[in-house]
Amino acid sequence: MSELAMKQPTLQGNPPRGLTDALADRLRRGDVGAMPVAVGLVIIAVVFDRLNAHFLSAENLTNLALQMAATGTIALGIVLVLLLGEIDLSAGSVSGLTAVVMTQLYVHHGWNPVFAIFAALAVGATIGLLHGVMRTKLNMPSFVVTLAGLIGWQGLMLYLLGKEGTVNLPFDRGIAKISDTWLLPWLAWLLVAVLAGGHLIASLLTRRQRVRAELTVSAPAWIAVRSGGLALLLAATVLVLNSDRGVPLTLVIFGGLILAVDLVLRRTVFGRRIYAVGGNAEAARRAGINVTWVRIAAFIGCSALATVGGILAASRLVAVNQSSGGSDILLNAIAAAVIGGTSLFGGRGRAYAALLGILVIQSITNGMLLLNVDSSVRFMVTGTVLAVAVAIDSVARRGVEAAR
Repeated sequence: MSELAMKQPTLQGNPPRGLTDALADRLRRGDVGAMPVAVGLVIIAVVFDRLNAHFLSAENLTNLALQMAATGTIALGIVLVLLLGEIDLSAGSVSGLTAVVMTQLYVHHGWNPVFAIFAALAVGATIGLLHGVMRTKLNMPSFVVTLAGLIGWQGLMLYLLGKEGTVNLPFDRGIAKISDTWLLPWLAWLLVAVLAGGHLIASLLTRRQRVRAELTVSAPAWIAVRSGGLALLLAATVLVLNSDRGVPLTLVIFGGLILAVDLVLRRTVFGRRIYAVGGNAEAARRAGINVTWVRIAAFIGCSALATVGGILAASRLVAVNQSSGGSDILLNAIAAAVIGGTSLFGGRGRAYAALLGILVIQSITNGMLLLNVDSSVRFMVTGTVLAVAVAIDSVARRGVEAAR
């Protein structure tokens, strides 16, 4: 080979990949991604629309957006600990306790609502720190640590509520307005343009970086198709919601948190460390990663997001009571994270799993309520969907291990 040929750059190490190549590569690695959930959502929509024409109406879809924000935010926190192969059974109780702390400070002590929210977030983060320290420093299983937290924090919540049992929020101002605020139409469309344009620019910049590093890249046309698909999906959502009351602020908060967590997981060193620890903690430790700190940070993030979920739930209910953070909130949050595609074994999953999973669960719940189906049937259907999701995850994991 001549010296001139050796000096010329080559793209043989990073040929553009189209849709077919990308899908084939992911399937070989056992990564089915969001495809099963997307297909499931389409089936759910078709079935319930056939059974009740009101299911896909703008009014019902707006209600669905309001219903899923609180539990979906808690599920987002569950994703963080599941990526490490851990679990947090206290997320529901933490959401209820911190919502009570916020409400007590706001209603009974006259705190500014912003300060009350930050105080609740500080309490939630402190609880997560305690869970993380107990898991790492005392080497206690996360199941036991958070199970104790589930019971203990719920008891503290009941103690703070006292004999009163319920504390109502002022319905016409402050925290209650979070769930009763809707984006102006022009602002919603501007948000669509910013998100779709930002996704396109970020994808092109990532592609350029990978080309420079001589890594495999996607074809520009496929990047344009993905960004265009996102723009169409967001535009359809805004169009439907604007035909009713508009885009609810709670949905924007939930979506913003998903975007923030996704950027942290995919674009930061800390996010890479989470995947590394979840994939193989011992290998991560030998590579110089502070596994203890990563685990503690994940538990802090989980409890902080549970706090946000509790605040959104209190805003929608305009009160906190003895059932705050209880009922099936925790189970639905964990189920949403798993159904959305987060592996129970750690190391695989994305932030948007919380959105996809809660869409499935809340759509089933909403559809069956419209049909006046007994709750026992709803629980059985949700349990079946969860079992199928875990089965898919187990099969995909075996495929990955076989490929190795």
